This record gives sequence, structure tokens and C-alpha cells, in this order.
Amino acid sequence: MFDWIKNINKEYPEFWKEYLSKFEKKSNRYVILSTETTGLNPKKDVILSFGAIAVIDDQIVVQDTLELVILQYKYLHDNGMTNEFLVETKLPKFAEPNALEELVKYIGSSTLVGHRIHFDIEMINEALEKLNCGRIKNEALDIEIMHQKLYDITSKFFSLDDLVKSYKIPQSERNSAIDDAYLIALLFLKLKSKLGLK
Repeated sequence: MFDWIKNINKEYPEFWKEYLSKFEKKSNRYVILSTETTGLNPKKDVILSFGAIAVIDDQIVVQDTLELVILQYKYLHDNGMTNEFLVETKLPKFAEPNALEELVKYIGSSTLVGHRIHFDIEMINEALEKLNCGRIKNEALDIEIMHQKLYDITSKFFSLDDLVKSYKIPQSERNSAIDDAYLIALLFLKLKSKLGLK
């Protein structure tokens, strides 16, 4: 009954307070985000990695990227899973709280863009709840919804592969979340132009 009182008095971690303070002015930066997860249930599944790349003034800013691998040994062990990528990758591996802090600092007040981005955001929100943080405040754009709007389609869903083929985006092997983020960035720029978005 008095949950709202608890929320008013809630003491957030410093990184979250800093994040909230960034929304005083609108950002012109888009962050293209891709997450790899163990499944599609935000309540039970966990995030394995993030790949993110910035787009500013219709340019993909390749030096403004973030790639994080999260150690989820407990989940993998409890479910009898092995993940070769986690073992073999040369990328630094983070505990989930540290990875989330890095991600939140990176995205700031940027508009988030992804393929089914609302699922990514829900996964992030579930993980943030464990850290006594609020929910992600960023605006979000979904390339699947942008494609559906462009062609006035409401009854069909499009995988990332469908969209890549549809817009003739050349692709090499996709091995990580950052590879997907780069493809999503290319699709976003095409869709943004076709839809006449500023």
C-alpha cells in the first residue's frame, strides 16, 4: 500500500543518480543496442553480453562502441549449460552489477535503437531492479516496427535476418552482440532516411 513512499525515499546508487541527471537536455545521440540472453523470459533468463554502437548526425561512430561480456556462471552451472563464447572470448568479462553500471554510463540520455528493443530494455530493467535502481528512461526505437510502419504491415513479424535481406545489407559472420548492433545501425540509417525522421 505504501510502496510509493518507499520509492520516494529510495537511496539510489551513485551511477544511477548520475544517469538520471543526464535527462535535463535532449541528446542527439542514438545508441544501437543488442543483447545476448539465455532466453526470452525477463523474470528467469539472464543477459550474457551487450553490444552497442553510437550513431550521431546519421553517421555510425565506430570509435564510440561498448562490448561487454557478463559472467553468469551460476545460471550456466544450474542449467547444465556451457558457453564456449564466454570461455573463448578475449573480451574483458564483468560481473553483472559492473556490466550494468558500464552500460548505464555509456547510454546516458541517448535514444536506444534495436531489434525488438523493448525486450532488451525489459531484461535490463529486471537486472537493474536487483541493484535498487529504477527503470531505464531512454526513448526507444525499434527497427522492426519502423519497417512495419514504412510498408503499413501489422500482421507479420520480421527477424533481423529478414530485415538484413530485405534491405540488401551485406553481412559477414555474426558472432557477437556487437556484430548485430552494427547491422541494426545500418538498417536504422536506411529506415530513418526512408521514413524521413530527423
